[in-house]
Amino acid sequence: MEERPETELISIPATPRVSTPEIQTPSGQRSPRPASKEAKSSAWTPTSFISPRFLSPIGTPMKRVLINMKGYLEEVGHLTKLNPQDAWLPITESRNGNAHYAAFHNLNAGVGFQALVLPVAFSFLGWSWGTLSLTIAYCWQLYTLWILVQLHEAVPGKRYNRYVELAQAAFGERLGVWLALFPTVYLSAGTATALILIGGETMKLFFQIVCGPLCSSNPLTTVEWYLVFTSLCIVLSQLPNLNSIAGLSLVGAVTAITYSTMVWVLSVSQTRPPTISYEPISLPSSAATFFSVMNALGIIAFAFRGHNLVLEIQATMPSTFKHPAHVPMWRGAKVAYFFIALCLFPIAIGGFWAYGNLMPSGGMLNALYAFHSHDIPRGLLALAFLLVVFNCLSSFQIYSMPAFDSFEAGYTSRTNRPCSIWVRSGFRVFYGFVSFFIGVALPFLSSLAGLLGGLTLPVTFAYPCFMWVLIKRPTKYSFNWYFHWILGWLGVAFSLAFSIGGIWSIVENGLKLKFFKPN
Repeated sequence: MEERPETELISIPATPRVSTPEIQTPSGQRSPRPASKEAKSSAWTPTSFISPRFLSPIGTPMKRVLINMKGYLEEVGHLTKLNPQDAWLPITESRNGNAHYAAFHNLNAGVGFQALVLPVAFSFLGWSWGTLSLTIAYCWQLYTLWILVQLHEAVPGKRYNRYVELAQAAFGERLGVWLALFPTVYLSAGTATALILIGGETMKLFFQIVCGPLCSSNPLTTVEWYLVFTSLCIVLSQLPNLNSIAGLSLVGAVTAITYSTMVWVLSVSQTRPPTISYEPISLPSSAATFFSVMNALGIIAFAFRGHNLVLEIQATMPSTFKHPAHVPMWRGAKVAYFFIALCLFPIAIGGFWAYGNLMPSGGMLNALYAFHSHDIPRGLLALAFLLVVFNCLSSFQIYSMPAFDSFEAGYTSRTNRPCSIWVRSGFRVFYGFVSFFIGVALPFLSSLAGLLGGLTLPVTFAYPCFMWVLIKRPTKYSFNWYFHWILGWLGVAFSLAFSIGGIWSIVENGLKLKFFKPN
């Protein structure tokens, strides 16, 4: 029999790189289907058997075929088990995110109104302890952010698309829900309500600055400004999914960087008050001093928010064996948190330098308006307030997306079909007005930065450390094991202490609205 030359052997042709098979969703986006039954796998990967030891005794033609097969499986073989319902939900409906989107979303979620009250914490802590606490908190939360990014696909064949899903995998189905549901719900819905309060009040101040005495005959009340802001939020919330608001997140990121820089530059450039002092505020008793310090540390902890959205942002990215989602996610997060540091540290340090312990409890905007409203050109002051409004509108969208996702998950699980445009719009209108009514009924929510920083601190500082140990299972009693357990329990202890300090601050101040005092 005549032998065929090697050059005539058939090899698997090169296949262009593709991601998970996709289907069309109601909003016109593309989303991956669940893997087929034949493709389901747990810890095994389709190329694990094609190793150099396996290939060594095989002849060259067969080796070439297997190498080509290995490359094909690495490109096409994303065997992650996907829930078909995910293709209908706003967080996972579109999986075409990238590092740029990750940077926009993280920056929009990480910088906001809570940064403006950092100098208030410094007025109780002083220079040394304030700077040290802010630095430690920044490094700590950056490490736990890295943990969450790595745990997104910690189990082969499974993507944890939401924070509660990862908590359930680590702590168990029931305990995970109990531990993670309240803080993540508050960080989403509670922050959205606080944004309505801050946005509405800032719009009123912007109107007063721009219009002056000419438009003061019959001005809108504060509640009416809340309603105007809520209506704008509802209009923007009609964008269908998380990837579709990337442009809004870019606007939010740019406005946050701009107004943060403007606020501290304008404050530093003006003459400081003559009675300024940098000594921590003295209180009549040691107990009052202790609780005030705890509340100040809670304010610093609350400045670092957004960890409840990390897994959701990463879920919008495609992921294959060769191109896992954690690579672009971490690249975008590093860029975002570099700019977050450029916003938070100058505001805290520059604001405290400009006002010292005379800093109003409402933070930088209150101080700027109280001390320099007649010294700064009206146009600059109005621009700073307008940028805050734009940032609040953008932040409302990304913090509300988990709530939209929960509403639609309940609907699709009962009906086994995607939400129509009208149902989706109805959910978002309902959510917006519920947040508005909560804000009107509880207008002091925005003053609870210390308490809420303590209550939600485990989401950022404690739970990721516990989840790393329970999912990755490092060697017991090793340095890695001790380090994460100690870091996690420290986060829990700080959470309790900061919460007590926040409650004391609320009782001491009588639930006054601290951020703004509209006329």
